[in-house]
Amino acid sequence: MNRALVIILSTVVLSAVGIGLTMPIIPQLMRDVGHTTELGWKFGAFTGLYALMQFIFSPILGVLSDRFGRRPILLLSLAGAVVDYLFMAMAPSLALLFVGRAIAGITGASMAVTSAYIADVTPEEQRSRRYGQLGACFGIGFIIGPVIGGLLGAYWVRAPFLAAAAMNAINLLLTLWLVKESHTSKEAAAPISFNPLANLRWAASFKTLLPLIGVYLVLVLVGEIGGTIWVLYGEDKFAWDALTIGISLAGFGAFHALAQAFVAGPIAERWGERKAMLIGIVSDGTAYVLLALATSGWVAFALMPLFCVGGIGLPALQSLVSGNVGPDQQGKLQGVLASSASIASVIGPVGISTLYFASRGTFPGLVWLVGAGLYTLCLPVLLRKPMTSAA
Repeated sequence: MNRALVIILSTVVLSAVGIGLTMPIIPQLMRDVGHTTELGWKFGAFTGLYALMQFIFSPILGVLSDRFGRRPILLLSLAGAVVDYLFMAMAPSLALLFVGRAIAGITGASMAVTSAYIADVTPEEQRSRRYGQLGACFGIGFIIGPVIGGLLGAYWVRAPFLAAAAMNAINLLLTLWLVKESHTSKEAAAPISFNPLANLRWAASFKTLLPLIGVYLVLVLVGEIGGTIWVLYGEDKFAWDALTIGISLAGFGAFHALAQAFVAGPIAERWGERKAMLIGIVSDGTAYVLLALATSGWVAFALMPLFCVGGIGLPALQSLVSGNVGPDQQGKLQGVLASSASIASVIGPVGISTLYFASRGTFPGLVWLVGAGLYTLCLPVLLRKPMTSAA
């Protein structure tokens, strides 16, 4: 792995730790500044606001990075994150916390720029490996961050925001000193559109991209099932306590990161990205079906290898998609993917939780079977002969 990749992946870990630091204490901070014990719709709106900002701004930051370079946009986003975390640490009201959350969503949209940077410095045949490592680094940060945040929050509820500001300040300095510009062939481009739907229409103009983006949406949407109901399902179906849930989540995160870091790349390089995606979908879908029918909690732990192999699908798909556009459009494309993932993360949990609570009394495993069924929508795209882009 070259120096540029080591540095950019290190900054991803730091960014994910910064985001994860604040997760355990957000509900308590909202109660404190809102002077209420019942958050109701406010917590859902606070969570969804972040994804909404990413939906809008991921394509914009991606296009800006195509126009002005990856490094300036990364630096601007990190500087904004430092200021934002300090702002949220001092915010005296719930309204100002919402303002800070919106800004956090905007600065967090820089992951599209990071993905474009990786495409810039990685040969096409190695991108599955690097995107897998990108996902693994983000996952590692999300394991470490909440643990530290929970410990700091026990002393002072605003301390994790100060720690996140410090983490992003370190990240900013590392990027300033060590990250070199990767996108050197910047060309004059069409006017930048601030309408995220316009960027989606641009992606749809590529005959090969539209079905792949559809597959991407399915994979992200199905991936939301575990994040939405894993804890509830463990409690309802297996009577798990908090310790068992914590162990299951930590184990899942660790194994998932290992699979993305060390399995996704070799499989895609040996058998191709489409076969790697099929392996991921079949593994994950099988795990979903078996978990839906399981009657003992140990089955969920036994299925972790299948769940984790399922994680190789997205890196392979991201690599396959990136090969459909040139270097001057990588930022725009990665922005579209990030935007699509954001809207799926807003809509998905609502539909998933609604279905789960509607079926919990009769068959709580239904939502897992629906997820496995959704995977079958991807098969016609992955099994047919690849087309050459005409755009």
